[in-house]
Amino acid sequence: MREKPPSDKPGSGDDDWTLSGDDEASWLLSESEPIDGAEPLDTRSQNEGDRPEDALMDEPPLTAETATVVAIAPVAAAASVGAGLITGPDDQTPLASVGTEEPPHPAAHRTGGIGALFARHPRTWLVAASVAAFAVFGSGAVALGAAVATPGQAAPFAIVDVDETATPTPTASTPPPRPLPATEAPASALRSCSVAGLLGDSRFGTLQAQVLDAATGELLFERDPSTASQTASSMKVLTAAAALSVLGPDFRAQTRVVAGSESGTIVLVGGGDLTLTRLPTGQEPVYTGAAHLDELASKAKAAYDAANPGTPVTKIVLDSTYFSGKTWGDTWPATERAAGWLSHITALQVDADRANPQVFLSPRGDDPIGRAGSAFASYFGDVPTELGSAPAGAAELASVSSQPLSVLIPQALIPSDNSLAEMIGRHLAIAQGLGNSIDAIAAAIPQGLAKYGIDTSALRTADASGMSRNNAVPPEYFTKLFLKIHAGEGNLAIIRDGLPVAGESGTLDYSNRFFGANAVARGHVRAKSGSISSAYTLTGMIDAVDGSTLIFAIYATGNVGSGARTAIDTLTTGFYKCGANLSNT
Repeated sequence: MREKPPSDKPGSGDDDWTLSGDDEASWLLSESEPIDGAEPLDTRSQNEGDRPEDALMDEPPLTAETATVVAIAPVAAAASVGAGLITGPDDQTPLASVGTEEPPHPAAHRTGGIGALFARHPRTWLVAASVAAFAVFGSGAVALGAAVATPGQAAPFAIVDVDETATPTPTASTPPPRPLPATEAPASALRSCSVAGLLGDSRFGTLQAQVLDAATGELLFERDPSTASQTASSMKVLTAAAALSVLGPDFRAQTRVVAGSESGTIVLVGGGDLTLTRLPTGQEPVYTGAAHLDELASKAKAAYDAANPGTPVTKIVLDSTYFSGKTWGDTWPATERAAGWLSHITALQVDADRANPQVFLSPRGDDPIGRAGSAFASYFGDVPTELGSAPAGAAELASVSSQPLSVLIPQALIPSDNSLAEMIGRHLAIAQGLGNSIDAIAAAIPQGLAKYGIDTSALRTADASGMSRNNAVPPEYFTKLFLKIHAGEGNLAIIRDGLPVAGESGTLDYSNRFFGANAVARGHVRAKSGSISSAYTLTGMIDAVDGSTLIFAIYATGNVGSGARTAIDTLTTGFYKCGANLSNT
């Protein structure tokens, strides 16, 4: 799937990729100052949020002179315990207004007051007092956890006015004390850095996202992470991970020359190496370190002449049968060939069929096999070529190999090379015995990913590059996989170290990525970007400002345009600034 560069990069010029001035984000983020547009974050615990704070938390502290009897206000289970001293709203004796000055009641010191009640019913009052004490101290989650005063402010209390003539009667039965929990729940830090003010950006279209703490796997933030949606080029990460699992990092694609079935005939056999270059040895193509066609021709000619002295090569057969079926995906726009983003996928071609082997965004043709054949035939006097296949058991004259998969993966991920990703996808399908066509990829990628132990049932894969609109993967699948990539599980460190870096390499180094206020995140985001007409994505890792590493996936789908890139970069920068203190609000 294509990653459009800005106008100063080759192949640009599409008006859809021109950013307006308001694409640049400008906002501040800190724990004390929320992002513009964000609601101030309520730092109370969830328990605190369940009670009427406006009635209890804004009162002056009580003193010994302001009350005759002080009782806990009606909170949770401590609402109505004992014989009326710890009261709730249903008691016949009304509570005085909290904070109201009440003079000491003279009856409180008479023998007919509290002392007389205790003298007449000592056991009852001891039980009531014990239960009240338990409610306050033993059930901290009920009383202390629900009514904690701020520094310099008293915890909420109520003043009870005891009538001098009334004789409170204990309730018929005293509720048994609540049992203590076997273990205390672990403390959970209250995260206070919110990106809520960024989420309403209309450029997102439909926003999906998830963020995890790489060190703990803890969920920090999410918005609809389980819905499978279009991935765009982020699909290349899945292709790479599956290929490393099945093919291994040392896999190489091979191009061979074998003897033909007729005298004077040789066969050029494509083995699915799209990086093979027609540039002469000593000149480097887009794919640094690629095998050179002139080297293959030189070796083949020497071997042929030794085996057939005096008989020149008169015909070259071009065998591209290692891949079969369609060479172009059903939903791939044909304009992508002329724009230089993708070639026909054939097992025999050179330079991924670029017109200029040294320019990444160089137009591709309509006959990659013919281009490769003509380049090879030039080393044999431009003899004629024809399509065909190698005879079974034919003697090999020469061969060259691609760079190993460990090199091909970064070459596919960093510039978002669609042809190279599709090449890897075909080899993945062949190695699993699923076929050698584009249709085999639908099963090849999920099956190849099974080794990592992440449920693949929600994945829908239509190609290996992400160009197809029919690919669909939940954001949470990417975050789960990137946890393993970050940890370098198996051979996944190859992906981790082969991703574009914001402001430094590949598709994240274009001038329309992480600019303006978002430039602070340059060098700190390692991720795979993706863009097709209906989806923009960014998935990967953030080395946050607080030293933590975040795993993230962001999708902007539906009614979206190129401005979605800046919206995604702005949200990513918000994650970078929040770090492990990121709130899910």
